Amino acid sequence: MSYAGDLTPEAAYELLGSDAGAVLVDVRSDPEWRFVGVPDVSAHGKQPLFVSWRTGAPGAAEAFVAELAAAGVRPDGDTPVVLLCRSGVRSVAAAEALAAAGAGRAYNVVDGFEGPLDADGHRGGSGWRAAGLPWRQS
Repeated sequence: MSYAGDLTPEAAYELLGSDAGAVLVDVRSDPEWRFVGVPDVSAHGKQPLFVSWRTGAPGAAEAFVAELAAAGVRPDGDTPVVLLCRSGVRSVAAAEALAAAGAGRAYNVVDGFEGPLDADGHRGGSGWRAAGLPWRQS
């Protein structure tokens, strides 16, 4: 593993509440944010950052790191950056990109916001929402 590690949704929420500098980055796409919902960390006095991970796009890693830096999240090794996607796949790639850029504390949220597909081809059995963590429609 080339990034800091995987966190359960509950552990990610706890870290965001216990570390004032911790940042949540939702790497899904705009339609996912608008139609599926977004994590709500306002109880911790925070708002998630919304920066899409563009899988397979040329220069995706560099563009992602640059977009985060422009938003004030620099891969300096100190800041805990918690990355969330739909099922925990894109967020691993994003965590790896941040770690390669120097972030020592880039974390992936296991099962993401909705979790992987179940035997019937549906999502929602695991992840942030299924854990009962705060979320809202955007």
